[in-house]
Amino acid sequence: MGLFKGSKMAFDSHNTETVIGYDAYFQGTFTIKGSLKVDGRLDGSIVDGKMVTVGKTGKIKGDVSCEQAIVLGEIKGNISALENIEVMKGSRVEGDLKAPKITLEEGSFFNGHCSMLTKENVTLKKQVESKKLI
Repeated sequence: MGLFKGSKMAFDSHNTETVIGYDAYFQGTFTIKGSLKVDGRLDGSIVDGKMVTVGKTGKIKGDVSCEQAIVLGEIKGNISALENIEVMKGSRVEGDLKAPKITLEEGSFFNGHCSMLTKENVTLKKQVESKKLI
């Protein structure tokens, strides 16, 4: 007999969040189609994330590519977001930021370059770069 047999609970995988916990360590390329919260340590890149949140204890050493990023911890790498990047008070980012909307809260540390491109400009730039490769 299943624990949830007869219950009306449903699991929706589209709204779930993957968490790299406080004591966890991940090394390599992390490809995720949903949301990700990093409270532990990640050495490598994050690709295709929807919402990537780096908690206060989270540390990433690598590049992040996502729709939205919120940084409360530390990132040593570039962040590229299709919508927005928020670097909050007490956080530390060493790398370049690319997004249509970038917020650096007072009390945050940032060392890098900012580039504020719209979604359309990012798409156009990718198309031009792909044609150069052919």
